[in-house]
Amino acid sequence: MAGGGTQQSLRKYLGALKDTTTVSLAKVNSDYKELDIAIVKATNHSERPSREKYIREIFLSISAARPRADVAYCIHALARRLSKTRNWAVALKTLIVIHRALREVDPTFREELINYGRSRSHMLNMAYFKDDSSSGAWDYSAWVRTYASYLEERLECFRVLKYDVESDPPRTRDLDTVGVLDHLPPLQQLLFRLLACQPQGASSYNVIIQHALSMVALESVKIYTAISDGTINLVDKFFEMQRNDAVRALDIYKRATNQSERLSEFYEVCKTIHVARGEKFLKIEQVRNILDLQVFGICFPC
Repeated sequence: MAGGGTQQSLRKYLGALKDTTTVSLAKVNSDYKELDIAIVKATNHSERPSREKYIREIFLSISAARPRADVAYCIHALARRLSKTRNWAVALKTLIVIHRALREVDPTFREELINYGRSRSHMLNMAYFKDDSSSGAWDYSAWVRTYASYLEERLECFRVLKYDVESDPPRTRDLDTVGVLDHLPPLQQLLFRLLACQPQGASSYNVIIQHALSMVALESVKIYTAISDGTINLVDKFFEMQRNDAVRALDIYKRATNQSERLSEFYEVCKTIHVARGEKFLKIEQVRNILDLQVFGICFPC
């Protein structure tokens, strides 16, 4: 046990030393030294949440008032931070900065992030990331990978739909048949990635993961509402559809029913580990009952 404690202390010391060295190099070599220093300090090796001060400094550097070159540099610096680290805390904090920027900063940040992904291998592809320094780090790494996949899908959903389901007005209830059939699969895929963020093992009780999970849980509300509205829209149009469209509609409905059950489980886990305390989650059963009543007895149109 003593040896394990010594190794853990040594890793923390080396991580802190690496952060200090990176800050020192930024002060000498960087044209964007204030931004580089803020990124290092906001995404350091400390296994505690980032200080808000440094996140705000980053957001100030990528606001709509700043040149697009500054935004592009910030995305490049965050991508470099992700690609070089093998430490779960650094990777997770970097992803949180990106996630919060998508939620809180001018939409041009999202557009620049998508453009960056087009010109290079996507920075959020972390399928092979792992920190095997301890059993806890192994669990945290698995959650980092699923969280990165969710954020990647979030950008892809925006790219396909041309609007952000979290910040823009809902649209699926009023779309025509073609529109709703095209919109629901990307939204369901986004919810699929979100549900994969349900934590397992040690990751359930990690304070940084819980912070990120609270944002994910809150976003589930609008995603699921958009899917439910769209599914009700499909049911209303069902008997006007061609057979091929009706088959697609039923597949969407079946997936929506399955995902509603999984989302109920997801919310129960969040409540158990006290994530998003004070927030009201959706009453999934109520939404499902509405859909079941409308679909009951449905058959294929000729």
